[in-house]
Amino acid sequence: MLLKEFKKFAMKGNVVDMAIGVVIGGAFGKIVTSLVNDIIMPPIGALTGGMDFSKLSITLKKATDTAEAVTLNYGTFINTVLDFVIISFSIFIVIKQINKFKKKEEAKPKETSEEVKLLQEIRDELKKTKSTS
Repeated sequence: MLLKEFKKFAMKGNVVDMAIGVVIGGAFGKIVTSLVNDIIMPPIGALTGGMDFSKLSITLKKATDTAEAVTLNYGTFINTVLDFVIISFSIFIVIKQINKFKKKEEAKPKETSEEVKLLQEIRDELKKTKSTS
């Protein structure tokens, strides 16, 4: 019983679509991370005198013989924020394009079927005969 309910739930269109979206989103996230780290940040680093943002940090507690240093890695945070902005903007553009296509489909007038045309003609003829009598 529980297995049947789970199968019914898991095979619904929305759940499958969402799963596909998550997988594609994960892959897209890796692409954007590479774009930020390997394409965008090196020129920005060159403009700022060869600075590597991923290594920017503030040392809160220096390393000792028994413990590692405690650091606040704000450079990694900057890279992550850039990832988020690029991903968000990309998704915005994709959704905007999808909405354009949907509007075009909605704007197309649907052709009236032959049956409906015939019924409209009959209606119009009946109106004419009523008005003349």
